[in-house]
Amino acid sequence: MSDIIRLLPDSVANLIAAGEVIQRPASVVKELVENAVDAGADNIQIILKDAGRTLIQVIDNGCGMSPTDARMAFERHATSKIKQATDLFSLTTMGFRGEALATIASVADVDLRTMPHGESYGTRLLLTDNKVEDQHPETCVPGTNMMVKNLFNRLPARRKFLKKDAVELSHVIHEFERLALVNLDVEFTLMHNGTILHQFPKSNLKQRVSDLFGKSVGQQLIPVETETSLVKITGFVGMPENARRRNALQYFFVNGRHMRHPYFHRAVMQCYERLIPADCHPVYFLTFSVDPASIDVNIHPTKNEIKFENEQAIWQILAAAVRESLGRFNAVPAIDFNQDDAPEIPAFDPSAGGAANVPLDPNYNPFTSPYASSMGALGGAAYQTRSVGASPAPSRSVGTSAAIRHTTVPSNWDSLYANFQSERDTQPATQSVIQSRINDIPSTDSLPLEIAPEGMTAVQLAARFIITPGADGLLIVDQHRAHERVLYERFINMIESGEIASQRLIFPETVELSAAQDVLLESIEKSLADTGWDLSRIGPSTWAINGAPSVIQDKNPAETLLAIVDDFAATGRPVDEEMLSRLATTMARAAAIKPGQILSAEEIDRLLSDLFSLSTPTYTSDGRTVIATLPLTDLTRLF
Repeated sequence: MSDIIRLLPDSVANLIAAGEVIQRPASVVKELVENAVDAGADNIQIILKDAGRTLIQVIDNGCGMSPTDARMAFERHATSKIKQATDLFSLTTMGFRGEALATIASVADVDLRTMPHGESYGTRLLLTDNKVEDQHPETCVPGTNMMVKNLFNRLPARRKFLKKDAVELSHVIHEFERLALVNLDVEFTLMHNGTILHQFPKSNLKQRVSDLFGKSVGQQLIPVETETSLVKITGFVGMPENARRRNALQYFFVNGRHMRHPYFHRAVMQCYERLIPADCHPVYFLTFSVDPASIDVNIHPTKNEIKFENEQAIWQILAAAVRESLGRFNAVPAIDFNQDDAPEIPAFDPSAGGAANVPLDPNYNPFTSPYASSMGALGGAAYQTRSVGASPAPSRSVGTSAAIRHTTVPSNWDSLYANFQSERDTQPATQSVIQSRINDIPSTDSLPLEIAPEGMTAVQLAARFIITPGADGLLIVDQHRAHERVLYERFINMIESGEIASQRLIFPETVELSAAQDVLLESIEKSLADTGWDLSRIGPSTWAINGAPSVIQDKNPAETLLAIVDDFAATGRPVDEEMLSRLATTMARAAAIKPGQILSAEEIDRLLSDLFSLSTPTYTSDGRTVIATLPLTDLTRLF
């Protein structure tokens, strides 16, 4: 038998690695900016054309590279970040794998200009298909200027799966936000097709948040700070009343690196239990500083997943820090005395009249008999009572003898409990007592099962599901998805027939978007107009909703519009007939009844009737299950 195992060429190995490291233009931006940060740059410019398809250019003022280093940087596993295996346990740089530039050069054309500080000239390197086409000396500014052109141009299949420019640009902006939030001592500029999208100087975290997401977000933040031997946690969390139903800004950073960590996310969410609705999410920007030896960033090529050695302990520290900040804010609201509208506190004037001149009786005790008896006695105890709805007693001026009023209380508390214990011990267990103990047992009224009215065959469970008998068992219907399916059919029919109308708003609603959302909304504005939306731009990333589709009825137009934008960002489908179907799906989802809403018997009957009249009631338009069946055989097995 001949040998069949062979070593793959570097060109093939780089393409395999590119599938993990370089997935879209945003991945290229991430890798190049992280390299610039590792090079010590404090000024980074990112220039894009066609959302990165045609050009991704990153210019930095870092240390630059020598001609030899410039050429070696594009060899696979060539890096200046580590030298031996033990260095993996003390990483302080963003990159260390030595794969990024090699994989970028395998899927795009690269034009590199670089020069170290203090040199009189630099070098220019041209690569095509990961092969050096030319290298020669060239005069340039200190630092590095990297241009990545025609991404995936020689890989038609990969290029085909890129989304439209608006979606890819939104991904780039999201990646840029993560990089800008963690590198606060760097000046950033982001430009797309000649338009500056972001530009801001070095700043602190709160200012950077305001620069990226608006001043209103920065004003809603509560500081979090704690330091232990294991971890130092700093940053901000949002006020509970400013939690978001969608597009929540949630960022974790560790040692200058962005990370996703579901375990720590649950710790933050637990702190907001009973403070925010179940369908809302808090805002947070939290930075962890730990010993590099206690974390492992070498889990995934994108380096966004990080393993902590002391996860459970840090979880408890994080939860305690967030709870303390929330408690401190709620207990002692801060007053800024430097504000123009700060409350005026008058100075104390001892010569002024009023309550300040009321003489105090040092012998006053409301529980002593001389004061109590002054109101009279009734059976040893006098009480002042007033029936509900009675007129209040007329007020008396402060400073008169009648201003002090006393209410008598019993002087001998034991008399109230006389014979209580003996009667309790001697009382027989009568039927009424037994019944009262039975009543103490939780009844079905306290359970999340809505008992159906007489003659009705469907019941509501946990204010989320509707249970009704079927031919082969019990049918369990998700009420939100059922209503969404019904509304989708109604909306899509109205859109296709042109019957959908726009409802003019009496007072236009203003919506402030992030830069990524603004790009997406602009790209689908025409399709939204075809479905009854009347929108107008009134400023950078700010839109006015002048009219909304009449079919969404009393739903919040701003929330529905944001849901459409976020849904489009997730799918990235082109604007065509399928896009109109997607709009119908999103509007139906936003307008449908929510889980947790109690339905009347008539509403349940109407919903089931509308659902079962459809040709395909079992799934939503995007393939989620609406109806599940619990077969009779499974019910029989339970007993």
